[in-house]
Amino acid sequence: MEKLISEFSFGLFFWQLFLFIGLVLLLWKFAWKPILEAVNGREEGIKNALASAENAKKEMQNLQADNEKLLKEARAEREAMLKEAREIKEKMIADAKEEAQVQAGKMIAQAEESIRSEKQAALAELKNQVATISVEIAEKVVHAELADKDKQLSLVDKMLNDVTLN
Repeated sequence: MEKLISEFSFGLFFWQLFLFIGLVLLLWKFAWKPILEAVNGREEGIKNALASAENAKKEMQNLQADNEKLLKEARAEREAMLKEAREIKEKMIADAKEEAQVQAGKMIAQAEESIRSEKQAALAELKNQVATISVEIAEKVVHAELADKDKQLSLVDKMLNDVTLN
């Protein structure tokens, strides 16, 4: 360091200072502004990219919220449709049971009516047969009575044994 101080030259110092200042001015004019503009441009680009990323993140959150909302609505709609389908099924089953009971009641009523009419027809036929048999017996008894009393009794007994009810 002593050597520097002892060999110091003002001329050399002046020219070095002049060149340094000239270099700084040249750098200021031609390099510093483009470098600062590039740095500022890059900073703006980074800010824009960060803002875009933040917007994209918010939009993704909104989309996720919308998707969740749509999913909940779809689930609720599905549950409502299933509930409605169950109610329709139960109503159809109840209607079918009711219709079957009505039909069964009608069939039973028809069967009872048929049985009643057949019973009445059978009773009428039985009455007719009894009347016919009674008339035949009376005819034969009257006819035989005119002939002989013992014959009449044996004839009535014989006819009663021959007659069978259907």
